[in-house]
Amino acid sequence: MTAHVSVADTSMPHRLASATVTVTDAAGAARPNADLVVRQTRHDFLFGNIVFDLLAWANGGADDQERDDRHAADWLDLFNFGTLPFYWRNFEAVPGTPDTERMLRAAERFKELGVRLKGHPLLWHTMAPKWLMGRSLDETERLIRARITRDVSDFQGLVDTWDAINEAVIMPVFEAEANAITPLCLAKGRLATIRMAFDVARNANPHATLLINDFDLSSAFECLIEGVLASGIEIDAIGLQTHMHQGYRGDEVLADAVARFARFGRPLHMTEVSLVSGRVMPPEIVDLNDYRVDDWPTTPDGEARQVDEIVRCYRTLLAHPAVEAITYWGLTDRGSWLGAPIGLIRPDGSHKPAYTALRDLIKGQWWLPTTPVTTDDAGRFELTGFKGDYEVVDVAAQASAVFHLGSSPTPTVTV
Repeated sequence: MTAHVSVADTSMPHRLASATVTVTDAAGAARPNADLVVRQTRHDFLFGNIVFDLLAWANGGADDQERDDRHAADWLDLFNFGTLPFYWRNFEAVPGTPDTERMLRAAERFKELGVRLKGHPLLWHTMAPKWLMGRSLDETERLIRARITRDVSDFQGLVDTWDAINEAVIMPVFEAEANAITPLCLAKGRLATIRMAFDVARNANPHATLLINDFDLSSAFECLIEGVLASGIEIDAIGLQTHMHQGYRGDEVLADAVARFARFGRPLHMTEVSLVSGRVMPPEIVDLNDYRVDDWPTTPDGEARQVDEIVRCYRTLLAHPAVEAITYWGLTDRGSWLGAPIGLIRPDGSHKPAYTALRDLIKGQWWLPTTPVTTDDAGRFELTGFKGDYEVVDVAAQASAVFHLGSSPTPTVTV
């Protein structure tokens, strides 16, 4: 009888793959009745988080090495997909002097650690450089094109996923801050502006995965995507922001949003997920940026709520096959957006219950631990697990081999 190994949670069959693994020796002969162990080493699904706070650590210049080593270990224990900050105003504070070298070193470090990276964002009206103001529309467009070409080219092979354009729904009518990109978008129109961002990025790296990303999950964004696709602009994935500072939107609301945008036939990236572990923002706030408080602490009651919500949120999102990635927006509360307690780790470095709960999913219920297995008379065993990378180890012989579960129904592994 062929031994069968399976993960604990099989409730999402679209996330799983099954295969008959044939184990051979170096000469290609099957290894019958071999005592081995098999374990998962990586998820195909992109469990992401920002790496903003780890840039100094990745460059070898952490101001608190012990703290940042601990945070990096916590980050790497959960996540395999990191978002790097390419906010133009900060990345190129002085014209012609982009922060390329520092970001390249960070990207190289994360890639060495097996992290897939995304750059956020290439074109966005917010955080546009002040020095862009006062230029003609033609000059502004020339500089935008040059910026996108430069950064996508410089980071090719390290950063091959980009938010090509961010928040295009509001871009031509944005009034909260004067900037040079809103007038250009108003003059060109949304579709032409989106086409520019995607075409320039695509020319710089034909193999890049390019997203259109937005916080507006209403029919306005749906209509915009309909126009984008009808006009022949090729988007690789749709980014849906889900900052929930005003409280968890609910399983049904999230499921409905995913279903509405899945109809476009593109992978969905939940790009900016946040859940508060303290008091929630009042519901009357329209623009989250308008809510500013000096002290917004995490609380025991808030942490209990956050842990329940994060489990429901991730389960709801992974339940839909169109969802390809989830990026949580912050590991710790230190330096979090709007000062909100949205992190998974407290300012003192201790884990919130949400961190533990999320780890119990990603590296527990959705993960195959080291599991003993004995091959059958033909050198085979059957495996059902979450799509990703696996390793077979012959402990006695001190030999191992890796294989991918998902693409091939009958992988052959040489140990």
